[in-house]
Amino acid sequence: MLQFKGRRHNVWDRGYTDLFFLDEVTALGAGHRPCFECRRRDAMAFAAKWAEARGGDIPSAPEMDAVLQKERLEGRAKRMHEMPANDLPGGTFIAINDRAFALRGNAMLRWSPSGYIETGPRPHGTVTVLTPPSIVAVLSAGYPPQWHPSAG
Repeated sequence: MLQFKGRRHNVWDRGYTDLFFLDEVTALGAGHRPCFECRRRDAMAFAAKWAEARGGDIPSAPEMDAVLQKERLEGRAKRMHEMPANDLPGGTFIAINDRAFALRGNAMLRWSPSGYIETGPRPHGTVTVLTPPSIVAVLSAGYPPQWHPSAG
């Protein structure tokens, strides 16, 4: 959704910066949570699953952001995590040979800026995970991310 309540504003403005992704799965893979202003219902569901996955109270947006910032970056570089492929929920992004894939069911979908362009079988063994661990936990707890139509 590129509009909200008919508002228009500068993308690079004071406060926060608007971010645009192919779909929610891509945003989560990059370490970003749903917006509490324009996607409040989804953000509240995400926060509830975060609390369920981590065994605590429902966190505030700044609390989640502080954790995600540490999990998604190592200095200025993207932080990656090694995890068993069989334990990963749908909606998790992995990297194979410098390409990004989203896991969905028993498949992995190759990501491109315009959509998912090919499908292969879900890998086995340890994989390089791009999605931050806290978001993997939220997905495992049952948060249903929105997929681009090309994901089929």
